[in-house]
Amino acid sequence: AELTAFLGYDPYARDGWNTGNSRNGACFRKVDTQFGKIEIQVPRDRNGLFHQHTLPDYKQHADVLENMIIKLYSKGVTTREIADLIEKMYGSHYSPAQVSNISKQMIPKVEAYHKRKLSDKFFCVYLDATYIPLRRETFEREAVYIAIGIKPNGHKEVIDYCIAPNENIEVWTELL
Repeated sequence: AELTAFLGYDPYARDGWNTGNSRNGACFRKVDTQFGKIEIQVPRDRNGLFHQHTLPDYKQHADVLENMIIKLYSKGVTTREIADLIEKMYGSHYSPAQVSNISKQMIPKVEAYHKRKLSDKFFCVYLDATYIPLRRETFEREAVYIAIGIKPNGHKEVIDYCIAPNENIEVWTELL
């Protein structure tokens, strides 16, 4: 359907003759999806100008798997555990390095979250820090500082957070 829209005529239609571009068979690609590996047929045009939009060129994995990896990583699952889970659940092999590269997509979103404009006034603000095990150079417990605001209508919102090796006044000052 995409190739038909691109060329402007149906397959085997006479109005497509001598237009300068025509169908030129198809190639086959294997794509990892949540349903396992599937083989898809990608149509081609004679001039090589057609590019499908349903699945970008050279993409071998469906976004569903990448979204699953990001969600698991955000919950604190290690890259090796994620690679093993994805292989057991979906039959798709991801190396821990691939999982790490996919999870790096979250960095711009986190930076945008920290720089966002606050939505409203807050009736009350709670400040707290808790120690959780984080994986950086070593597996050590670090302080996660969090500021939670309660709006006049009763809804809670995480205003901001930051991570530091230990709890001290300088980090609280910076967060505020």
